[in-house]
Amino acid sequence: MISESQQPRHDPINLGRSDQPWIDRLSAAWNDTICLFGRILIGGIFVQSGFQKLMGLDAFAASLVRNGIPAAIAPVLAPIGAGVEFVGGLAVVFGLMTRYAAVLMIVFVIVATLISHRFWELQGPDRRTQTVQFAKNVAIIGGFLFAFVTGGGRLSLDRWRRVA
Repeated sequence: MISESQQPRHDPINLGRSDQPWIDRLSAAWNDTICLFGRILIGGIFVQSGFQKLMGLDAFAASLVRNGIPAAIAPVLAPIGAGVEFVGGLAVVFGLMTRYAAVLMIVFVIVATLISHRFWELQGPDRRTQTVQFAKNVAIIGGFLFAFVTGGGRLSLDRWRRVA
């Protein structure tokens, strides 16, 4: 009779070494695709939002004023902020200068968070809402930190530029 430890291991995924847990083999096999999807998901939010702001710069500038930015500075900051958000998001999505784009987006999210989600100044339901928005942005910063550490990956323009 064959003991359990002597039986051949069933590898339904058949990914690499069967002495590794299936989750490690799966992660290794799909690493490039997962990095691509991660970049699309986190960068895509900023592409969409930045594009909307670029198409409505006056409304975006007005929202900056409502959040405490001086009216004389808001029309200057609005196109800069919207442009950084849009272009930085695109760079992350396409994996172009990914580490630089991730750092740029971290700075952008910090500034945007400090302008728009000052929960400590509010009370009641508004405070709870802005606390959640603040925490969401902190989590987004965590995602950009991963992009900074991993870079664009094999399915990126960064990789294509190195090979070409």
